[in-house]
This record gives sequence, structure tokens and C-alpha cells, in this order.
Amino acid sequence: MEGPTSLLEAFQQEFSLVEEQKRLLQQFLFVECLPLMDSFENIEITDESRILRVVARHLGLPMLEREDYPEKPVLLEGVSMFFLRKHAVLPIQMESGRVRVVVNNPLNLPILNIVSSYFGGMELSLCIGQREEIRTAIDRLYGTAAREAEEQSGFAIGDGFEEDLEHLKGLAQEAPIVRLVNVLISRALDMRASDIHFEPFERSFHVRSRVDGVLFDLDQPQKSMQAAIVSRLKLMANLNIAERRLPQDGKIKIRFGNREVDIRVSTVPTIYGESVVLRLLAQESVEYDLTNLGMDLKDLDYISDLIERPYGMILVTGPTGSGKTTTLYGVLKKLNTVTRKIITVEDPVEYQVNGINQVQVKPQIGLTFANALRSLVRQDPDVLLIGEIRDKETADIAIESALTGHLVLSTLHTNDAPGAITRLRDIGIESFLMADSLLSIMAQRLIRVLCPHCKTQYMARDEDRSRIGEILPDLPSSLDIYRSKGCERCGYTGYRGRQGIFEVLPVNEAIRSGIVAGKDAGSISRSAYEFGYRPLVHHGFRKVVEGITSLSEVLRVTSLSMGSEG
Repeated sequence: MEGPTSLLEAFQQEFSLVEEQKRLLQQFLFVECLPLMDSFENIEITDESRILRVVARHLGLPMLEREDYPEKPVLLEGVSMFFLRKHAVLPIQMESGRVRVVVNNPLNLPILNIVSSYFGGMELSLCIGQREEIRTAIDRLYGTAAREAEEQSGFAIGDGFEEDLEHLKGLAQEAPIVRLVNVLISRALDMRASDIHFEPFERSFHVRSRVDGVLFDLDQPQKSMQAAIVSRLKLMANLNIAERRLPQDGKIKIRFGNREVDIRVSTVPTIYGESVVLRLLAQESVEYDLTNLGMDLKDLDYISDLIERPYGMILVTGPTGSGKTTTLYGVLKKLNTVTRKIITVEDPVEYQVNGINQVQVKPQIGLTFANALRSLVRQDPDVLLIGEIRDKETADIAIESALTGHLVLSTLHTNDAPGAITRLRDIGIESFLMADSLLSIMAQRLIRVLCPHCKTQYMARDEDRSRIGEILPDLPSSLDIYRSKGCERCGYTGYRGRQGIFEVLPVNEAIRSGIVAGKDAGSISRSAYEFGYRPLVHHGFRKVVEGITSLSEVLRVTSLSMGSEG
């Protein structure tokens, strides 16, 4: 009989999982990254020994029994017993540059990377053991001594943030903390993360990373390491480690192998310590090309023609993190020629682009969007990019610029394209000025793309087909679509990378008449439908039918709800 090709199939063969159990196990284990035994307990399978034998057999790892654990502990300098007990990990032997470690969950690669970092990146030789047997061995080998050491350290839970600054700075520069921070950043980069969140809570310190717009647990260092880790990050960003009452912002430039990474650092004081967020800006991953954003060919041709107009205003709308800036940079890349002067006003300027004059607003010294724009229109620009229209003053200058011979690009925080008209009215812009200046309004969201290596095809349920059919008529009676599964190449998330879904509202004569007449967003949307305007979900469902993404992903980002995909 042919053996299973994946661990999930091995579990299927061993336990005869029904489809619902298989789906839930995949979700708990590979998407939500729950501990191994917690994942099985959620599907009401509790035979730990049997579960671990399947894992050991599939991965080719030895399985330890109770009598196999050592009598003497391995020296663990700077390793948290809380961390070892929580994740059921125990180093049991060190020899010739290798550490033998017994684990309950050999699938948790971030935890194994942290363990390796404690030993200077030494290679790990894994064994598998039962969770409570590992914890009992930890208590037997390290229990009393570990508790006494933690109580005597300067960073035990409850000591607060009154440590001597020089001592804190010294700890932040010690090898274990430096290695840990470097491993966390490197691991997040390997996962293609855009952000790393260091979050303090009353009795814990969590580290999470955002991959393709969704947060995942990365690690949970011991609470006593919180101050040293935060101080290390602040030192790297040249921030004041003595200032813990006010937010701070800084930058880190770092190289990992051949990767050069710019990191934007933000700290905010919370009731349990400072929260730190790193925005990872890996230079090699930046792409400003309209053709790679996922836009329809019809919409792409329309926008490409529109941006060649000498004046007028184009707005891109959507929530924070929906890719608006990337789209506008794609437009600027197309417009960036020697015959045009392009000026941007941004907060912040995330990337530097040759040939474009970029201005960073600094409200603390009075350099706001509005104040900067007043001066920049006297710089004889052909194209102006305004990072965001936040108030009437900025909107007035943007519209005036669009009416006096400049192509103006900007963003608004609205849910859809017609909503931008309502938003501009709300901040006090006259309807006739909007009608005269606007060329087009585009709304967008980012959807995760199914991993091409593991996505699976299935026949859409009647309710799913009906839901899609409400937006896309003329569907076949039997519709095959795809869903996420999870594999090593996508980090068991089922998705790899993101694309945009778009709706484009052309401001033609009919729409201008509706704006001047004071029609609401719903009426304008219905009028625009006759001229080819389609809402975001229309483009999203087309990507579902094309096998690019899953139905649940489109419904997630377009704020609709659904049940299980079956």
C-alpha cells in the first residue's frame, strides 16, 4: 500500500477522520498554529501516544519513553523555564556542535528556531515525547533552582520598570537577547511578514507577525525578558530607552545575508509596558507596477489612459493597509519621465524613488499636508501626490490644484468609491467643485492568493454557487472553485502573497450631473452601473471562479459573512 504523502494524510489513515475533523485539524494545526495536542483535543481525539507515534513515524524521529529522560540537567544559560514548560521543549544532551532536544510538537518551527538561538544557532537533533512527561522532567531537572534563579534576577515578573538604565542597556546588548531579537526578525522575514508586534500583557509577553495581512503567533518570550527585548529594539532604532511614558518613532537599517531591510519602529506605552511594532520594508520585495497589482485588463487600460490627462484628480479609497499607496506608486512609476515634475507629500515617506521629489510632513513643526501643499504648488509640478486628504483645508488645495493644470493623486478612507463623494461633502467641499475636478475614484482591498502548490479544488455548494450567482450571472450549473489547504511552502496558511481587488467609478457627464444635483452614494452607484461600474465583490468573485483565491477570503475582506466552505 502506498504511504501517505503528507502528515495530514497520515493522521487520516490512522484515525479515519471524517471530512469535518480533517478540515478542523488542518485549521487548528496549520492555520491557527495551536499546540499539537490542543489541536487534537478540539476534534475529540485524546490518545497522545498514538498521535505522537504517527508524527514520529512520518518525520522519521525517535520517540522517548519516561525512562529515557536523563538524570542530570543540561546547563541552560539564559533560557526561560516558563518558555520550556509552556511549549513542552527540553534540551537533554549537547555534543559536538549539536543539541539533542525532546519536543511535543516538532511542527512548531518558530519555537525550534528560538531554542536553537539559545545555543548560538547549533543544530537541533529532535526526539518526540509526551507533553506531561516533558514537563515533569523539566520540573525534576530544573524546578527549584530555576525558580530561585528567576526570583533573584533583576527582571522577575512584578519588578516593574525601575531598573538601572546602565544595567538594562548592558542586558539589551548581551548575546542571548541580541540573538533572540535577530532570530525573531529573520524568522518574520522568512515568513514574508510585513510587521512584527511585541505586545506586553499582565503576565505574558507576546510576539506576533503579520503575514499577508493576517496576524500569527511568532513566539512568547518569558515576561522577565520584556524590558531587555524592548530596550534592544529601542537601541537599534536610536530611541531613548529612558523614555517610557511617551510614544517614540525610529528606523533601523539592517542586513540579513543578502537582504537589506529598512524597519520602521513605533513604540507606545501601555499599562503593562511598552508595545513595539516593527514595519518591515524589505527593499527587494517592493514592486510598483500597475500590471502586477491584480487589476482587470479593462480597468488597467482605463486607468493607464486616464493618468495621461494633464489635470484633474484621481482618488483611491479603502481602509488602512488596503494597498492604496502601492497603487499610487504604480501610477507614479508610469508617469515618472524626464518631461514631468512629480512631487509627493506623505506621512510617512516609506520608500525613496529616484526622479520624484518627496516631502515628509512634520506636524510638530507646523509642516502639515495643507502647509506643504501651499508651497509645493509654487514649485511648478506637473503631478502632485497627496498621501491622504484628511481635512477641508487639504481638500480645498487639492481641488484647486486639479482645476489649475495639475494632475492630483490622493487617498481617502472610505469603504467604496461612491462613498468618497459623501466623504468630501461631509468635510465641506462644494458639489460643483467635486464634479469639475474629479476624473475617477477607485476603491480597493487586498486579498490573499491561494498557494499554487497546495490549493485544492472542490464543487461549490448550492448556497455558495447561489451567492456568487447573485453577482456573476450565467454561471455553469456545476461550479468548481478552490480553497486553502496548507503546506510547507506557504507556512501551512494555504495562501502565498496578495493581490488587489478593485472597483473603478468613472466620473463622466452622468456622474457629474448626479454629484451637482446632490445625489447620495447609493444613487450615484446605481447610475454608474450603467457605465460599467461594478462593486468590489464583483471583481473578488471573478478571482474565486478563476481559482486565484477562496470564497471565504473574498467575503472576509469585503465585510460579508458566510458559513463553512464545507
